[in-house]
Amino acid sequence: MARAAWSDDEVEAVRDLAKTFFEKEVVPHEEKFVAQGHPDRALYNRAGELGLLCAAIPAEYGGGGGTFAHEAAIIEEQAFAGDGSMGIPVHSSIIAPYLNEFGSEELKRRVLPKAASGEMVLSIGMTEPGTGSDLQNITTRAVREGDEYVITGSKIFITNGWLCDGIIIAVKTDPTKGAAGVSLIFAEVGADTPGFTRGRILNKIGGKAQDTAELFFDGLRVPASNLLGEAEGQGFYQMMQLLAQERLVTGVIAVAMMEKAVGLTVDYTKQRQAFGKPLYAMQNTKFELAECATIAKVSRTFLDDCVVKHLRGELDIPTAAMSKYWLTDQLGIVVDRCLQLFGGYGYMTEYPISQLYTGARVLRILAGSNEVMKDLIARSL
Repeated sequence: MARAAWSDDEVEAVRDLAKTFFEKEVVPHEEKFVAQGHPDRALYNRAGELGLLCAAIPAEYGGGGGTFAHEAAIIEEQAFAGDGSMGIPVHSSIIAPYLNEFGSEELKRRVLPKAASGEMVLSIGMTEPGTGSDLQNITTRAVREGDEYVITGSKIFITNGWLCDGIIIAVKTDPTKGAAGVSLIFAEVGADTPGFTRGRILNKIGGKAQDTAELFFDGLRVPASNLLGEAEGQGFYQMMQLLAQERLVTGVIAVAMMEKAVGLTVDYTKQRQAFGKPLYAMQNTKFELAECATIAKVSRTFLDDCVVKHLRGELDIPTAAMSKYWLTDQLGIVVDRCLQLFGGYGYMTEYPISQLYTGARVLRILAGSNEVMKDLIARSL
C-alpha cells in the first residue's frame, strides 16, 4: 500500500513498531481474550514501554510528542493485524486529548504520564441505559459538596470499562439547563473505590475480545479540581469539539478493516478451487472484488484527505460526520460482499473475515449513530 500523504518516515517507524507488537504480542492470544472478555492488563504496560500509547500527547506530559498521524498509523496497524481486543484508540486518541485539552495543569501532569506508560488505562462514560447519542439528556448527577463532587448514576457500553483505572464521566451538574448543564469530570477508580462498581462485561455479537462494561456510581466522591474546563456546564461544548476526532478515528478503523477484508478475499479466492479452477477465475468473483477494491480506494482517498485537513486544524464537524457515516456504511457493504465469496467458510469464526463482519457492525452505531451523523450534515447544508 502506498504511503499516505499524511505520513512520513517517523510515522512509518511507529507503524512498523505497532505492526510487530500487534502481530507478535497480541493477536496470538486472541482466543484467550475472547474467553475472558478482555485483553490482558499487562499488554497496556507493554504498549506503553514501546511508546504506542498517547503518541500525540506532548512529551512534557509523558506522551510521544507526535500528531494524530502517529495515532492513525497505530490504529491502522491494529486493524490490519486483526486485533479486536485492545482499546488503544479510545485510550490514546479519544480520551487522552480531553485531559490534555481541558484538564488542569496539575491533572495533566499527574495523569497523562501514567496513561502514556500504560500504568493507567483510560475510559470515558457518556452513554447511559436510556440515553445513547442524545447526550444533553443524560441523568448521571454530580453534586458539589465542598471540595468534592458526589456522582450518582450509571453508564453502559463503556469501552475499557472493565480494565480502566481512570474515567471521564459525563454528568449533569445542573439538571435544569439541558446541554448547558453537562460537565465532564475525571475520576480515578479501582476495585476498592467507594461509590464505584463495575457491572458485567457485556456479551456482544462482535469485538468479543474487547472489554465493554456497565459502570455504576453511587456516591462516588471526586476532587472538584478534576472538573474538565474552567467552570461547570462546559461538557457538551467539550464533547462537540473533540467528537470530530473520535469520528475520524472511527473512519480510520473502517477503512483499514475494509482494506483488510479485500486483501483476505483476494488471497482466498485465488487459492480456493471451484469447478476445476480458482474461484478468482470466475467473472462474478473478479467483478465483485473489482467493485470492492474500488470502494476501498475511494474510501482511502476520502479518509486521507480528512486526516490531512485534521492535521492542519481544518476538519469541520460536518465533514467529520460525513467520514464517520459514509466510511462505516461502505465497510458494511464491502465486508458483506467479501464474506459471501468465502462461502460457508466465511461464516466460521476461525476465519478472520467473519470477525471483520461482526466487528464492523458496531462502527455504524458508536461515536454517534450514522443517523445522527446525517442530521449533523443536513444542518450544514
